[in-house]
Amino acid sequence: MNLEDKAKHIRNLIIKALAEAGSGHTGGSLDLVDIFTVLYFNHLRYDSSNPKWEDRDRVVLSIGHTAPVLYATLAAAGFFHEDEMMTLRKFGSRLQGHPSLDSQLPGVETSAGSLGQGLSISNGMAFAAKFDKKDYRVYCVMGDGEIQEGSVYEAAMAAAHFKLDNVCAILDRNRLQIDGNTEDVMALEPLADKWHAFGWNVIEIDGHNHSEIKEALVKAEQCKGKPSIIIAHTIMGKGVPEIENDNKWHGRVPTKEQAVEWINRQL
Repeated sequence: MNLEDKAKHIRNLIIKALAEAGSGHTGGSLDLVDIFTVLYFNHLRYDSSNPKWEDRDRVVLSIGHTAPVLYATLAAAGFFHEDEMMTLRKFGSRLQGHPSLDSQLPGVETSAGSLGQGLSISNGMAFAAKFDKKDYRVYCVMGDGEIQEGSVYEAAMAAAHFKLDNVCAILDRNRLQIDGNTEDVMALEPLADKWHAFGWNVIEIDGHNHSEIKEALVKAEQCKGKPSIIIAHTIMGKGVPEIENDNKWHGRVPTKEQAVEWINRQL
């Protein structure tokens, strides 16, 4: 299965699971699919049969409410059976609304929920790699609304100061958050300039172009002496035209009838 087909499969898993759950976050989960597809099926070092392998690359999902994209990708990558996706957000499920280490779901690297914490956690993992003389990398996936949190910038300053070149932040720049456009709620621009000023290697891409995602991940890995951030320009709800760029779908899910229609369109 090529990357395009893999991305469609992951989108369909997300749609089915959210419709079955009856609650969750659709827009952000769908717009991160291409990034997660390239990460897990073209770039990362991991062993799904040995999820605690010491030399694995780590993915920290800081924007925890987009957990469905992480779960669907892990399932597609063989960390657990895809049928378990239908337990999303149900009592007793390992697939809660936000990732939790307590669930012991293979492939989950950290608990998430309180926004703005993931980059600090990633820094800690990166420090550990340096101390242990390991060459694994840490990828921190953040939302653009999330980076209105001050804790993100403390972590950004620390990562640059300590030259954590094994940290790569990936920013989901869909320009929308629950209350509307990020530039209306709390303006982020000039965004690239801010990260440059903190001492980061900044790469801007189309977050749905697999070739650009691949190239950016390689460039980030090749950059030495400073952390990297990939600002990925995305479309909330990507893959379902009627909900694209509509922040009302931040926390809405399709009905089961809508899910069937969306999936049939993608097949």
